[in-house]
Amino acid sequence: MNRKKHRKTKSRRLAIKIAAIMIVSVLVCGSAFGIYLLKKAELAADRSFETAGDREMSDLRDEQVEPLHDNVSILFIGVDDSEKRDQDTDNIRSDALVLATLNNADKSIKLVSIPRDTYAYIPDAGHEDKITHAYALNGPSSTIESVEELLEVPVDYYVRMNFDAFIDVVDALDGIEVNVPYDFKEQDENDKKNAIVLKEGYQTLNGSEALALARTRHYDNDIERGKRQQVIIESIMDKILSTSSLTKYGDVIDAIGDNMKTNLTFKNMQSFFEYAKEGKPYIDTLTLDGQDDMSTGIYYWQLNEESLNEVQDILQSHLGLQPDTSTLSDNSETDLAERMTKDDF
Repeated sequence: MNRKKHRKTKSRRLAIKIAAIMIVSVLVCGSAFGIYLLKKAELAADRSFETAGDREMSDLRDEQVEPLHDNVSILFIGVDDSEKRDQDTDNIRSDALVLATLNNADKSIKLVSIPRDTYAYIPDAGHEDKITHAYALNGPSSTIESVEELLEVPVDYYVRMNFDAFIDVVDALDGIEVNVPYDFKEQDENDKKNAIVLKEGYQTLNGSEALALARTRHYDNDIERGKRQQVIIESIMDKILSTSSLTKYGDVIDAIGDNMKTNLTFKNMQSFFEYAKEGKPYIDTLTLDGQDDMSTGIYYWQLNEESLNEVQDILQSHLGLQPDTSTLSDNSETDLAERMTKDDF
């Protein structure tokens, strides 16, 4: 064999061996990192797990649901507390309430924000009040029951986060990209006046800035505030699902485990990856319309009954609790009503 040709063959074989070693090394390291993250996530989930009192499942359910097989709902409760604030439990309020319903068939999500000053019936109080006040009565349990009473859908799971958790998650992702709707100044998580200053436009926000944008109430109204919170939740989801965030997962897991409480088990959390395995799921945001009400001398957000009924119907259909008639023709709706009447007899 020609020596020159022999050297080329040896070089080619050596290059193939080196490439193979590199590929195996990457796979081994990747697998090791994946196992490390999985174990880390499991430990974080254990730290964050809690139940809402003695509540095992919603009274609006006939049997326990499973995320991989059933349509489920999750209530996100943002509370106005942090380690530095360290408020008395009786004074803590829910600063943000967002209900997500997840449809297992089409892997879609519907998000509805509930304005904190919404005038609603609080079961543990036995009367109507601002829904934000429910949390001070019996923590997540009172808030969950109030949301179920308002929206007439079961709350299967909840996630409770304080200011620290929100800030740490956003910072662990190196910030999130959000379109700030206007110039504004706002206090920070430690109540320092005008500590957060932002200009209008699309930009990357750190945790403190994102929290200030989610919380501010001085530049628009509770409906717009809810929309901002929905946009921020979507931005966090986008960042978490992006490949550039893979190396940040460990920090995100730490942030969640230290400052979040939830009745989701680690197995439940793993199930929700089904919603994201083919990319970001379709998210539809809903609004609870209403108007300012000062008729009692105290400010409330009085919901528009028609808007509330519409949102209730949409959520119930999305959870499969009633037929979805949104795509039926007038004749089809009549036929459906006739069939239901016959079935009743």
